[in-house]
Amino acid sequence: MRRRDFIKVIAGSAAAVWPLPARTQQPPVPVVGFLNAASAGGYAPFLAAFLKGLAETGYVEGRNVAIEYRWADGQNERLPALAADLVQRQVAVIAATSTPAALAAKAATTTIPIIFELGSDPVELGLVASLSRPGGNVTGVTQSNIEVAPKRLELLHELIPTAKLIALLVDPTDAANANTTTRDVQAAARSLGIELHVLNASTDRELDAAFVEMVQLRAGGLVSVGGSFFTSRIKKLASLAVRHAVPAVFEHREFATAGGLVSYGSVVADAYRLAGNYTGRILKGEKPADLPVEQATKLELFINLKTAKALGITVPLPLSGRADELIE
Repeated sequence: MRRRDFIKVIAGSAAAVWPLPARTQQPPVPVVGFLNAASAGGYAPFLAAFLKGLAETGYVEGRNVAIEYRWADGQNERLPALAADLVQRQVAVIAATSTPAALAAKAATTTIPIIFELGSDPVELGLVASLSRPGGNVTGVTQSNIEVAPKRLELLHELIPTAKLIALLVDPTDAANANTTTRDVQAAARSLGIELHVLNASTDRELDAAFVEMVQLRAGGLVSVGGSFFTSRIKKLASLAVRHAVPAVFEHREFATAGGLVSYGSVVADAYRLAGNYTGRILKGEKPADLPVEQATKLELFINLKTAKALGITVPLPLSGRADELIE
């Protein structure tokens, strides 16, 4: 073999063994850990809103960001292990959507950035030092669904002023939300001269039993606290309320459109969009400690007039005038 041909062979072999420099190497795709206490099926619109917020910062799932989803399927006791798994996988940021998920994520890491979405007070929960200066590795977005729970009782009282016993439905496994809501709604009930009976439900069987007990108590109506368990069962809650002829107030529009009497609360999808936006900003290099807690403050009121008529309830004109939508 001539010397020139030999050099060509050696050069070709080297090219096969040693890749071309950096122009052929792609930067690693960041991984977001998405942690939620519920199941994916009931959260499709909220997840879509989260991805929309993420895209607003230039990150699109499957293109330049990957997402590791961890759903507890309503079993909050699974959240610590799911959070620990995301930490072990060294994700770039954890999006902890729901109060139990946020608490589990904070307990799992003090270094990986955490973006929460929840309805409770994050300062009271110990997630952040303050809303304006979160400190540490945690910040996020709050909506007002826990905060306005007493207002739901007031709406029910406005619709049924003669009701003296009202039931409050809470998920005892979501202790932070359950305790705060029970305290605040109890205070509102006392001011209105209403007896409040607290019912617990964290499984479908317990949810069915709660409505049976409500009927046996002859409760004049039902107020339900927010939380991932109930949010993922909006249609079931509406169906039970219709079947047992219970005037009920919940937090999401879907409750009223599915046959529930009234829904009143924050636009949760907007809070998820803001959480997605914050997640993208963290991926771009911003620090949680420098991002103040965002608050999704818009509230919406929906009244199902067809259900009101079936229950023999006359909706006062001032109340119907305040509604964002009357469902007929």
